[in-house]
Amino acid sequence: MTSSLSADTKDALARDVPDAPHCRTALLDGLLLYGATDGDRFVTQRNAIARLARSLIKERTGTAPRIEHGTASFTIALPGVALPTRKPTQKCDRLIEARAAFLAAGSLVAGVRGYHLEFVTVDRAHADRLALMLRTLGRMPKEMERKGRIVLYYKDFDAIEDVLGSIGAFGAVLHLEDVRAMRETKNRIHRLVNTEAANLDRAAEAAAGQRETIAFLENAYGLANLTPALREIAELRLAHPEETLTELGRRCSPAIGKPTVNSRFAGLAALARRIKEPRRTSR
Repeated sequence: MTSSLSADTKDALARDVPDAPHCRTALLDGLLLYGATDGDRFVTQRNAIARLARSLIKERTGTAPRIEHGTASFTIALPGVALPTRKPTQKCDRLIEARAAFLAAGSLVAGVRGYHLEFVTVDRAHADRLALMLRTLGRMPKEMERKGRIVLYYKDFDAIEDVLGSIGAFGAVLHLEDVRAMRETKNRIHRLVNTEAANLDRAAEAAAGQRETIAFLENAYGLANLTPALREIAELRLAHPEETLTELGRRCSPAIGKPTVNSRFAGLAALARRIKEPRRTSR
């Protein structure tokens, strides 16, 4: 069976059995409540969960039931094992029942579309009961219906982290933190790369415009007729078409800063406009 974050989290939780008898009772009750099919069979896709259920059933009944291995599931018959009806009153037992609900009917995903923790319940009564258990965690789930079943779910990262931490899934919390840190790093890199690319595009467009202006002035006015400062920056731009304003400023004699270089190109542009204006007027 292919491993996944959800499967790994369930396997880890299934090995972490509480010591207190009332918590073990709440754990089995939760497994049976949310994992029983037709009231007489417990079904799970994880062998570790099936072994946990068998162990807890043996503690309660004195008999270890047989686990039936299917193609992609494990089934335990539940003859004589009553399903719970009373809701746990102690907070720790409510947390344990929420853990059992995740083991029996939950799933966890941290994919390209974001984070998703959900619990699939069989009917309204189970959904309302589980919502009460999850309310103990201080995080109310959202609700939707899928194929006739009520799904309680979380998409907010902090809410998912709180729920997983409360039910003892600390390994999953650490994994999600790593995923978020990696995503934030990648997003930051992408923003920087995109910003740098945009800056390069703007600089290239500006340099191309500057060369066009200089070419026009060379034909219509003559670079030799420019002031020494404007002629110097014009010749440097033609000689170094891809350099930045800062790099061009360093090549000037004496070296000048970027604002001064920018001012000289503005002067060239203004001169080109003055030369073109009479032409437009004459037309």
